[in-house]
Amino acid sequence: MQLSVVYSRTNQGIDAPLVSVEVHISNGLPSLSIVGLPATAVKESKDRVRAALLNAHFKFPDGRITVNLAPADIPKDGGRFDLPIAIGILAASNQIPHLSLSEYEFVGELSLGGTLREVKGILPTAYATQLAQRQLVVPVENAEEAALIDALNVFAIDHLSTISSHLQNINICLPYQSHKTFCEPEYSVDLADVKGQFQARRALEIAAVGGHHMLMIGPPGTGKTMLARRLASILPKMSEAEALEAATIASISQQGFQVEHWRQRPVRDPHHTCSGVALAGGGIQAKPGEVSLAHQGILFLDELTEFNRHVLDVLREPLETQQISISRVAQQATYPANFQLIAAMNPCPQGYACDFKENCHCSFQQQQRHRAKLSAPFLDRIDLQIEVPRLAHKDLISNQKGESSQRVRGRVLQARERQLQRQGKINTLLNPQDIEKYCPLSQMDNTLLVTALERFKLSARAYHRILKVARSIADVADCESIKTMHITEALSYRCMERLLVSQEHNIASM
Repeated sequence: MQLSVVYSRTNQGIDAPLVSVEVHISNGLPSLSIVGLPATAVKESKDRVRAALLNAHFKFPDGRITVNLAPADIPKDGGRFDLPIAIGILAASNQIPHLSLSEYEFVGELSLGGTLREVKGILPTAYATQLAQRQLVVPVENAEEAALIDALNVFAIDHLSTISSHLQNINICLPYQSHKTFCEPEYSVDLADVKGQFQARRALEIAAVGGHHMLMIGPPGTGKTMLARRLASILPKMSEAEALEAATIASISQQGFQVEHWRQRPVRDPHHTCSGVALAGGGIQAKPGEVSLAHQGILFLDELTEFNRHVLDVLREPLETQQISISRVAQQATYPANFQLIAAMNPCPQGYACDFKENCHCSFQQQQRHRAKLSAPFLDRIDLQIEVPRLAHKDLISNQKGESSQRVRGRVLQARERQLQRQGKINTLLNPQDIEKYCPLSQMDNTLLVTALERFKLSARAYHRILKVARSIADVADCESIKTMHITEALSYRCMERLLVSQEHNIASM
């Protein structure tokens, strides 16, 4: 026949829209043209396909070959269309049968010799193929990733001649069987390595229980980074649905997805020189940024005040909505961004000798400029704001170790199970209606909280976040209701407001 249709998929955000590769061969001068909004990499595929077909000992048709990538209004990029274009040309020129092509979807880049090379973004393609009830043909390097989707027949192909023989029923290929066994995530760090800092350890456990955002403020060398890097070791293992979401975003990113990291929570720690686009995502093709790459995991921002203020304010929307929308002229994409923010900063510009007391020699104006790098709306979205003071020398040289990550994780798992049984979600995801239902307070505790709100000039958002933290503290203690001690502890974790209010009082008394 002179016309063939082969199915493939492109990437559009975390989705994989179907692309019908239509190949038509007509009389005329020999030529090969590709239409359907192809990018440069797709236009160049005609040279790769021609060489691959000839080197795989197929006949390249003499005539005018037109390849249409439908629908024509969706941008197509990358080398993933090399294989479906080659299969379409072979079917249109009657070198392979076309009747069974509707059962398959093809993705892969061709070398000039006809071998297949891996491509990125296979996981969303595999998921969409499974929903369409077709079988997927991918390069060998992508087979393990595609096999993460259950009930999908994946064919791992190393050469163009291999898949053509399969389609001609000469040498039948068997579906790929994954031989990889996935173990529990292992971490090279343990919470027992952190000496002292009992309040910070307690706050880290509460953050893990409720999924709360956390800011640590203290002089250099007090263990802020150590604590942040050990949060992942006390978090519950991701569910399969959560792992698929995180893996899908990694699959379409520049770094790609490593199968050995399956079900391991992502931990992203961008340098403070990163741009707003790097943090939120974007570019010509609206790629995911750090907030999406940290989805279902941790976003650690060290030296928080060294970040550009406008860059940090990019985080305000995803901290509230757990997603981020990126709009460009040619493409719009919405990526999930349900991450846990952990940040660390020095309390003042001078930093080293500062202990929040008399050792700080910075003027009030210097401190004010330093903390003004963080906007009030951004700070308002951080649930736990704690001081991490300098350790006493006797604690530093002590051989006494704190609780291990395994023991703390056991309490975190129990507390999270209580949340899921009670409300079906973790505490940080409670909406105002849920807070009213699951976080009731006595009249005395209401009065206490209102007094604190007025004294520290807290917003309505902070009020709700304090209640969520108090709910997490009660869950750790296995209490059905929130009590006064849970409210007071939650209020103690708002150190930035307390610092600002105390400074204002000191100036007023001068």
